[in-house]
Parts: sequence; structure tokens; C-alpha cells
Amino acid sequence: MENKGSDEVEKLKTKFLSAWHNVKYSWALKSKTSFSRNSPVLLLGKCYHFKAEDDDSPTEACYEASDEDFVMGDAEAFRKDFASRVWLTYREEFPPLPGSTLTSDCGWGCMLRAGQMMLAQALVLHFLGRDWTWSEALALQPLDAETWTTTAAKRLVASLEASLQGPHRPTDPGLPTVPQAQAPGSAEEADAHLKEMYHRTLVSWFGDSPSAHLGLHRLVRSGLTFGRQAGDWYGPAVVAHILKKAVEEAMDPGLAGITAYVSQDCTVYSADVVESHRAPTAGQTSAERPGAPPPPRNNQPAAASTLPDGRAVIILIPVRLGGEKTNPEYFDFAKSILSLEYCIGIIGGKPKQACYIVGFQDDSLIYMDPHYCQSFVDVSTSDFPLQSYHCPSPKKMPFSKMDPSCTIGFYSRSIQDYERISQELSKVLQPSAKEKYPAFTFVQGHGRDYDLSGGLTPEKREWPFIRDPRRTVATAGDFVLL
Repeated sequence: MENKGSDEVEKLKTKFLSAWHNVKYSWALKSKTSFSRNSPVLLLGKCYHFKAEDDDSPTEACYEASDEDFVMGDAEAFRKDFASRVWLTYREEFPPLPGSTLTSDCGWGCMLRAGQMMLAQALVLHFLGRDWTWSEALALQPLDAETWTTTAAKRLVASLEASLQGPHRPTDPGLPTVPQAQAPGSAEEADAHLKEMYHRTLVSWFGDSPSAHLGLHRLVRSGLTFGRQAGDWYGPAVVAHILKKAVEEAMDPGLAGITAYVSQDCTVYSADVVESHRAPTAGQTSAERPGAPPPPRNNQPAAASTLPDGRAVIILIPVRLGGEKTNPEYFDFAKSILSLEYCIGIIGGKPKQACYIVGFQDDSLIYMDPHYCQSFVDVSTSDFPLQSYHCPSPKKMPFSKMDPSCTIGFYSRSIQDYERISQELSKVLQPSAKEKYPAFTFVQGHGRDYDLSGGLTPEKREWPFIRDPRRTVATAGDFVLL
């Protein structure tokens, strides 16, 4: 009886904690992010200048200012580009997660959400290209603070009532429905319509339901094999492996032309990446499968599955940029990485507070914050609202505040693309006079040739940067934490 009573108490505590997190992360306190007009802003390989040639105004520009303040330079283009990135945040009132009764990820799912955002950027590059922007991006409204006396108070009462009554179980929305193409009047309209179909389908893959191929439910289920459960803290290295597993197991025909690779021991094995590019999917490309998204037009980024090499590859590299704190010598490296268009960002952020890093200005990183609780959206409908999947407000943090443990991502469309990427990154990784050790390296051959993955426990997966003393390659002794 005592055990049964204690279990009921623990369940009640969990429900109240979940309800509190739902309320806590439902307030988007309006904070203004300042950008210098005299320094360029880099966003996933795109460079923006906020100062016009004849602008003699003060050096600081506030992002949350009125629209008139964005006429100068490329500020409006930056705002549209940033708001076009897919934003995945905490959600509530979705179906219970695998192995639990949780219907919200508030307070613990931020690293998974950051990983989803990085994966979404890879898919944007794959289907839409880096130059794509959402037509409605500039129409998004800034996030306003909610008050206790109105929406937040109602949300608190509703959350507590739902916790006491048991988990809410909305209907499983099932597979996303791709809207049927209509006959547009011009080639430009047809192209815009096709891109919007890709955009909407892409977002639906991240829906919060068991059937969403890259949704939170699938990621949590994959995490069970790595010793993680819903409600646990997920580190950036474990999330890299979870993302890889989710992409490989996705059954949607539109995802057949892309796969993922996770580096071992801070080392990218080129033969493994090339093999991932070449691997067929059941003898068919995604474009040949029934129900796949329509093939891109000539002015669209060609899906990697339509290329002779086979599939595109998302390259995920867990690294550690220092010891207990991030080593400032790695900041120039991070800047170089985020200046590349095939970089899909960095997941990491502050200790125990993950975010998705997408750019920088001067000595500050620009990131997208998943710590905002939004309501469940049924993505099975053809006209589900997209506004909550795009963020109008960037945030900044000093590089010195960044947690040293993170995962860096890249998108490689083909074998030829990978060869170029590996050559360019090898130059970026060349140690400077101050920085003796690169964050990661490229090695010819397969990872299995070095037998580094045997007996890898979930705990050790969180520390992939610890090197095996049996390494025989020339780079064996070159990776010591500064």
C-alpha cells in the first residue's frame, strides 16, 4: 500500500510540474535584441549589412523596432531570411509520448527541438535551396508578453485541471496530407505554389503526433534505444544519433533521397560518407516512388535522389569546444563554420538550456530559442497554420556563454559536393598560431577500420570526443582539450 501511495504522489508531482512548465514557457517576455549597424551579420552562410551608405545614425540598431527602422541596408532581407527558418518549440496537449504519460515537452525537450530545427534546415536546403524565403515571413508579429490576469491565468487553470483529470488524448492526425496542385496562371506562380507545397509538407514531418516521421514522438522512441526517456535531459551528441536513426527509419517517400551520418570520435570518415551517398533505397529513388512530392523544376534545387550518386547526406559532428567552459580560441572557427551556406547550424547553447545557433555578429552568436510553449497543431489538415513554426525574433548571446558540448551540422548533396566540402573544411580546420588543435578532422577510409564503436554505451555516446589510444593514424595525438 505504501508503494502504491508513493507512486500516486510521484505521478501527481509529475502532473503539477508539467502543468507549471506549460505555464512558465508560455510567456514570451518581450526582450529587444540589438544589432550593430557597423558590423556584418552572418546567417547560415548569408552576409547582411544593416547600415546604408549614407546612414550616419548611432551604431546600435534594435531588431524589435518599427518597420521604418529597417529600410537601411539589408536589415529587411535579414529579417525575412531569419523568419523563414523553421522554428520548433515546446508544445503542449499532444498525444502521450512513447513510454510515458507526458503530453508536453516543456522543461526538458529543448535539445530535441534544437535538433529538429537543424534537421529542418537541411531539408530546406535539400528541397528548396538556401535562397528560399517564406512569402509571409515579414508579416509575422513579434512575440508579446502575456499577463497573469488574462491568457496566462486561464492557461494555468486549464493545465492544472487537465493534469488532475489525466492526460489529454487528441486524435492521432495520421499521415500529413499534401495539398493538390492547382493550375496557376504563370510559371512564377507555379514555382511559388510548388515551393509552398514543399514548405508545408516539410513542416508536417515535424508534427507532434506518433505518425509524424520526424516528430517528437519518433525522436523520443528512438531515444529509448540510447537509454533516454521522455522527461530526461538529452545532450547534443545523443541527439545527433537520434536524428540519424529517425531519418533512416522515416518511411515517407519524400525522405528516401536523404540520409544522415554521425562522426565518430570527432572524426569524419570519408569512405563512410561516400558510402552513405551511394547507398540505394530499395532499388528506387524517392522521385520514382508513388506518393512522393513532385519532382523539382529546372530552377528548383534538384533532390539528391535524382542525381547519379544517390542520396544526400546530413553530416552531424558532435564536438567539445573546450573543457568546463568554451575556449575562446574556437570562436573564429565557429564564425568560419557559420559563414558556409552548406552549414545547417549548431545545436548546443547554454548549459542545460539548448538552442539552435544559426549565425553571429561580432562576438555574439545568433540563435533560435525553443523555450516557448505553444499549443498542439494538427498538421494532417491541408491548411494548418504555419505561423507558429516561424520565429520573428532572433536572440543573441556572447560566445563565452556557450556550452562547450555541441553538435555541428552540414548538408552534402552529392559525392562531388562532399569532396568540395571536405576540402574547404580541412582548410578551415587548419590550426592557427593560437589554436593548436582542430575541433574535428577528416580521415580517409571507414570508421570500422579503426574499431572505435564497439561497446559504446549511451553514456559514452555523450562523450564522442574522448579518443581511443589504439588509434594508429597520424592524427592520433592531435586532439587534446585546450
